[in-house]
Amino acid sequence: MDYKTSGVDIEAGYKSVELMKEHVKKTMRPEVLGGLGGFSGAFSLAGIKNMEDPVLLSGTDGCGTKVKLAFLMDKHDTIGIDAVAMCVNDIACAGGEPLFFLDYIACGRNYPEKIAEIVKGVAEGCQQSGAALIGGETAEHPGLMPEDEYDLAGFAVGVCDRKDLITGENLKAGDVLIGMASTGVHSNGFSLVRKVFEMTKESLDTYYDSLGKTLGEALIAPTRIYVKALKNIREAGVTVKACSHITGGGFYENVPRMLVDGVRAVIRKDSYPVPPIFGLLQEKGEIADQMMYNTFNMGIGMIVAVDPADAEKAMEAIRAAGDTPYVIGSIEDGEKGVVLC
Repeated sequence: MDYKTSGVDIEAGYKSVELMKEHVKKTMRPEVLGGLGGFSGAFSLAGIKNMEDPVLLSGTDGCGTKVKLAFLMDKHDTIGIDAVAMCVNDIACAGGEPLFFLDYIACGRNYPEKIAEIVKGVAEGCQQSGAALIGGETAEHPGLMPEDEYDLAGFAVGVCDRKDLITGENLKAGDVLIGMASTGVHSNGFSLVRKVFEMTKESLDTYYDSLGKTLGEALIAPTRIYVKALKNIREAGVTVKACSHITGGGFYENVPRMLVDGVRAVIRKDSYPVPPIFGLLQEKGEIADQMMYNTFNMGIGMIVAVDPADAEKAMEAIRAAGDTPYVIGSIEDGEKGVVLC
């Protein structure tokens, strides 16, 4: 009896590491010390010495049941972008710069080429956000997970000078809300998505004129990373007073998190184009408006609040990062919460 006959292939693990090295190498930053394969990832903090009061920020998340879609489509090169996005967007939302990322892949069986494809996506997400991929873990779980399935999660660390933290404390009535377009469903609400649509290869390969692509292509589109857009706004000299990453819970749960007591966010639903995938979801699933906006991002992945005088400058900075901004509402005096009208 040996480890391989019990279901764990050590040699496959070695091969996975070799295959992923080329992708990991592309994410390196000067602060990374050592290479892949150590017992821990090392990252120099010498670069933050110029900050008055450096604050470390962290985020951890996964891709939820969106991984089921990757299994069905046998497409594994973008799900890693989702894992990175869910973590680094939260860090950027607080005003921070992502520094490094670590991934965790649990699988029923280690297929090295598949693991390398997953890590390729993780590395792409790290490149988009400027974070270094300094470590990770691939755990083989025979008997616990089906051989052809896996789960993916990640952890990111970032930094911010305390004076630049986005806290919402200076929000006031009249401030403008700018939304940044999403790429689709992102990584939230897939348990509902999988109830609405039949999750078969035939269903996912079905082309919809309204989408301009197949259902699978629309659903698996990776989560947009907004790190560069938020950095551009800061470098343009605009103060982001408050920020919300629209993830699980949609508008109703996430927008109030950016608010302080005494103000509310008023958002106009007709102020931006809702991507057609959401209309198709709502129609096929007979889902009420309230539930749609309480589950999905509805086409807006990140919201920032700025002074009215800074709105156009902020919009220009967002566009320069390759993102699409919309003025979607404003801050008013009132009970803390969000009003969609």
